[in-house]
Formats: sequence, C-alpha cells, structure tokens
Amino acid sequence: MIELSAFLSGNPYPGRGVLCARTLSGETVGGYFLTGRSAASRDRALWLDGDELLVGPTGAVGHDPLRHYAAATMTSEWLVLGNGEQVGHVATRLRAGVAPTEALGGLEYEPDPPIRTSRITMLLGREGGTAVLGAARPSAGSRLTTNVMTLTVRDLEPGEGVLLTTYCSDGVEVSVAAPFDEVLITAQDGPQLLDHMWSALNPDYRVAAVVIDPAKGPGSMVKVST
Repeated sequence: MIELSAFLSGNPYPGRGVLCARTLSGETVGGYFLTGRSAASRDRALWLDGDELLVGPTGAVGHDPLRHYAAATMTSEWLVLGNGEQVGHVATRLRAGVAPTEALGGLEYEPDPPIRTSRITMLLGREGGTAVLGAARPSAGSRLTTNVMTLTVRDLEPGEGVLLTTYCSDGVEVSVAAPFDEVLITAQDGPQLLDHMWSALNPDYRVAAVVIDPAKGPGSMVKVST
C-alpha cells in the first residue's frame, strides 16, 4: 500500500474523494475532499447547516445539482459521505430500513459527458467498526451502462485507510479511477489527517477538505481546509 499523501500527490486531479481511515491513535474517521479545474468548480465551499455538510457556491449564483449538494449527513446508524445528491437519497433509504448495500444500489454516474463523473458514497458506522462504500462508475470503454460496486470494510487497523476518488489524472488527461484504493495513514489524529490530505492535494485544483467523527456527525468537523 502507498501512503495517503504520496497517493494524492501522484494524482494531480483526483476530482472528489471519500476516505475511511483509522489514525495511529486508533480513532476511525471519515474524510471528504473536492477539487476543481474550472472556475465554477473552484468557486465552492463547505459549510454546516444543521446536521448536514453542504457544498455550495461562494458567490451569488444559482443552484447546480452537479456542483452543489449535501456532502455529508447522518442517520441513527451511519455517517453518509459522497459527491452528489445521491447522499440524501441513500440516507433516506437507510432511514426507511433499507440494507446498506441495497441503499447504495441503483445509482448512476453523473450526466456530464465526456467525463462521466462517478458517484462515490461512503457509509461509515456511527460506532466506527464498519464502512460500506459504493461507486457508480462509467466503463473505461465506450459502453454507456453504469458499473455499480459496493465494498464492505471491517475492523481497519491503526494506520489503514480505504479511499474512493472520481478520477485518475496526470493533471491534463482524466480517466475513470480505480474501483477503490487501500492507503497507509501516518496521521496521529483527525486534525493531522486533514493536514496531510490538504497539503497533498494539488494547490491549482484543491477546493476544500474535511474530516468527521462518525459518532458525532458533520457537526464534529475538526476543521475545514479551504
């Protein structure tokens, strides 16, 4: 496995990312970051609204469902993180008693050709022991139907993490990211993890990043880097 900072440094434009990580001190946390290449994509910020962490514009512009959404919310059992409006849909399914893998099913990648951005979502147990990650990704070929993946991760050891990103890129060419990546975590705690994540993102593209304690929900943000 590669260390998280090295992984992100080697992927200049990862798009959006969700991370389940266990720090060296033993705490399990969720992470989320967003990057953007266009001026509209970079003109965004994260802020807390009740029990939800929202992604929205910094200026007075209209709502764009592909760029403005709830990036984190919670249910009685799960912290839900993701890169689009599916976060709210998945949380609604969970509250209705739908099983986690089924709640992550039936999603589609974003209607933004030619990139066809993946929908990535993470459910992190409020008690911290289990994470269920889902991705609705386009094929790397010409097929237009969606590849849907769910991955259940249990009992991470200190220093381990699992990451979903939307893109793999050299900063110029953008392609579909791998289904998931396992990474090494060298941070002692949540604030240090956020610092590692933020400093490793390319400053030309990074927009915002956050680390959240799943037991407390979005209101427990250690801080937001922007």
